Amino acid sequence: MKLLLDSHIFLWFISSDRRLSNRFIEIIRNANNDVYLSTISIWKATVKYQLGKLPLPQSPEIYLPIQRERHLITSLPLREDSVVQLSKLPNIHRDPFDRMLICQALQHDLTIVTVDDAIRAYPVKILNDT
Repeated sequence: MKLLLDSHIFLWFISSDRRLSNRFIEIIRNANNDVYLSTISIWKATVKYQLGKLPLPQSPEIYLPIQRERHLITSLPLREDSVVQLSKLPNIHRDPFDRMLICQALQHDLTIVTVDDAIRAYPVKILNDT
């Protein structure tokens, strides 16, 4: 499977947060799966960190890439061909970061790993935690 981690899933995974299901942990760790983290998620986490809404043990520009590499997660850059998908999306989700993740998933045929119900309203592949 080709998986795109939603921002909160990545943060839960690297911090061993109990909200992350065992199924998601196993799937992310499965070497047969290609696991990606979008630069959009790094951007979102950095903004939240700067606003004081996301505590991290180090500044995000250091901590997040180290954790991504440590867990063998591939960085997914934002490209223009993904951005143009935005005009095709219905205006359901108000979070612009999540909307771009949806665009990337559509463009690159990725399955989004998330528990965000608003993302589930889009015509994109979603991995369920059940």
